[in-house]
Amino acid sequence: MTSTPNDAFDLRGVLLSGFLPAALFAVGEGAIIPIIPIAADSLGATLAIAGFVASLILVGELIGDVPSGVVVARIGERNAMIGAAVVSVVGLLVCTAAPNPVVLAVGVFLVGLSTAVFALARHAYMTTAIPLRIRARALSSLGGVFRFGYFVGPFLAAGVVHLTGTTQSAFWVHVVCCLGAAVVLLVIRDPATGVRGLQRPRRASRPAGASGPAAASGTDPAERAGEQFVQAESEGLFRTLRHHHRVLVRLGSGAALIGAMRAGRQVILPLWAVSVGLDDSAAALVIGIAGAVDFALFYTSGQIMDRWGRLASALPCMLGLSVCYFLLAGSDHLDARVGWFVAVAMAMSLANGVGSGILMTLGADLAPADRPAPFLGAWRFTGDVGSAAAPLVISGVTAVASIAVASGVMGVLGLVGAGILLRYVPRYLPRTLR
Repeated sequence: MTSTPNDAFDLRGVLLSGFLPAALFAVGEGAIIPIIPIAADSLGATLAIAGFVASLILVGELIGDVPSGVVVARIGERNAMIGAAVVSVVGLLVCTAAPNPVVLAVGVFLVGLSTAVFALARHAYMTTAIPLRIRARALSSLGGVFRFGYFVGPFLAAGVVHLTGTTQSAFWVHVVCCLGAAVVLLVIRDPATGVRGLQRPRRASRPAGASGPAAASGTDPAERAGEQFVQAESEGLFRTLRHHHRVLVRLGSGAALIGAMRAGRQVILPLWAVSVGLDDSAAALVIGIAGAVDFALFYTSGQIMDRWGRLASALPCMLGLSVCYFLLAGSDHLDARVGWFVAVAMAMSLANGVGSGILMTLGADLAPADRPAPFLGAWRFTGDVGSAAAPLVISGVTAVASIAVASGVMGVLGLVGAGILLRYVPRYLPRTLR
């Protein structure tokens, strides 16, 4: 990236090298996420075990956050994304050949590990490449790429499952997408270096206007802590956690609950689909249409954050998801359970879409100006704690009580998360961003 104030950043290059691989990866991920619990069910798993297997992709992402900051800092964002795509293919091949839920769980876990590295590398690249004035719109657009994947992927999965007659065949969609993402990264020039393919890692620097909140206010605690270690070649996750423990415990707990609400949605909707009696292709179709609603709001979310601040997006998202979880909990004994499920799935997507990109934007706002990958790895770790814990909570409560009780528990957690964000976002972000 250029660094002079009057130079415009290379938008086309960023779109091709940052958004296109992310879009391919997201399509593949969107194809397999709603299929994982259904595939586990087809291999003989109980409803609770199916939820546990589905949660392992998020557990893998959580554990993958531990080395991902170091990996990205040492080998570079582009190399890390290519390597992660290849490792993900290995895990997906295990899933396609799985004869039982245990082997399927191993493959899903491996996919989660590689997803963590790919996601952090992409986030670090966009943090350094995008000017502050359009950061929220750019990162919410990146969030929109996920929504695009979650919209297109289930349709592709439904088509493949219908044609082949086997649920596990949907994993081949992600195999093709991972290989496509790796090829794009190898062929397209990096706008920062002008070279193709694998390359030596470079020291990242933000373009003009891409500084963190310290540049805007001079008082950001995360930035001051970051100055203590940005000169190091790379930092481990746990050292970074110590340097930034205040912001990560306080505001990071809110991020964890955002991750929990979103991850819980991805698991609880397929489980409710199974509970109300929808078949595999119908469940994928409903979740795909809900993904279209989610996808339609990604740029609106960025405009809200850039114009009115981060809380204007985060609070409606959390409160809306909480209400939807409570509505699911109250629908357990209704006669029109299928229709109620479809309506709540659409409302959940509406609430989630309003908060598109909020976690990535908050992380970029707090990250040190140079080498943001270690901090972003720690930030993603806090968010992924919630993402990994929520499906485990849902499967555990479902096993002990019922899926309706699990939905109610998630609704309460959403209200707690909204309160945390309302308290700590103003404390850690300058007035122009909060």
